[in-house]
Amino acid sequence: MTPPQQLTQDRLLEVLVPDKPVLIAGPTASGKSELALRIAEAQGGVIVNADASQVYDCWQVVTARPSQADQTRAPHALYGHLRATDAYSAGHWLREVTPFVQGPQRPIIVGGTGLYFQALTRGLADIPATPPALRAEADALPLEVLLADLDARTHSGIDTANRARVQRAWEVLRATGRGLADWQAETGAALMPLGAAQGIVFEVSKDWLNNRIAQRFDLMLAGGALEEARAVLSQYNPALPAHRAIGAPELIAHLRGDISLEQARAAAVVATRQFAKRQRTWFRSKMRDWLPISPE
Repeated sequence: MTPPQQLTQDRLLEVLVPDKPVLIAGPTASGKSELALRIAEAQGGVIVNADASQVYDCWQVVTARPSQADQTRAPHALYGHLRATDAYSAGHWLREVTPFVQGPQRPIIVGGTGLYFQALTRGLADIPATPPALRAEADALPLEVLLADLDARTHSGIDTANRARVQRAWEVLRATGRGLADWQAETGAALMPLGAAQGIVFEVSKDWLNNRIAQRFDLMLAGGALEEARAVLSQYNPALPAHRAIGAPELIAHLRGDISLEQARAAAVVATRQFAKRQRTWFRSKMRDWLPISPE
């Protein structure tokens, strides 16, 4: 199958069907939110978050959540509506996004969490919830212990550097006696098959993205990221997915006096680039049928 030809954003606006849902995926710092806003202003629609870090209310600047000014330019949903202690998963997100998929207003779903898009367009297994006591046990275990306990089938298909995914797989295995991969093999019908939407994925070069990541983190620091981290400091818990947002652990380490601000900046930029690399690998593997878009 011949892959779709990459489009510029101007050309994309010419070919998008105005009343058909839009899905926008891409690595962090690639310009997804700006494109979603441009589409909403040109054609209408509600912008719906598909980023696992932007759902939490404790981070605005650190997670590059759309500003209040941007949110006045077009309707936005599922941004900053959860407390850091709230449990959240792809299943939670799928339930929350359902009214927007089925509602009267055209959804423009945008984010960098590939698992959310996979759940939306390919379906999600109906896995029982994890008991709180088991989650607390998993929170206390090192990543290497969680990985060592996984079944071989799940281990071979998971992002072993993504603690949240690994922990979820560990919890499923312990709670149900079945591996996550086995549950996923029984996936139900998709809420929004790709054919019912216009799937767009950012294709960006490594050098372009790495430079943009560094520039954006500097803008975050200038825009109050350190002050956000200081507000979280007294409640900081590295076991919470919300508090593992890229850049947060590094800023917290600086505020605790463990590293300098320059060291925190450098470590956060490296962590963001590593995360973006994993995202790009996911998108290349899972989104071959999506329309590739240029960041410029």
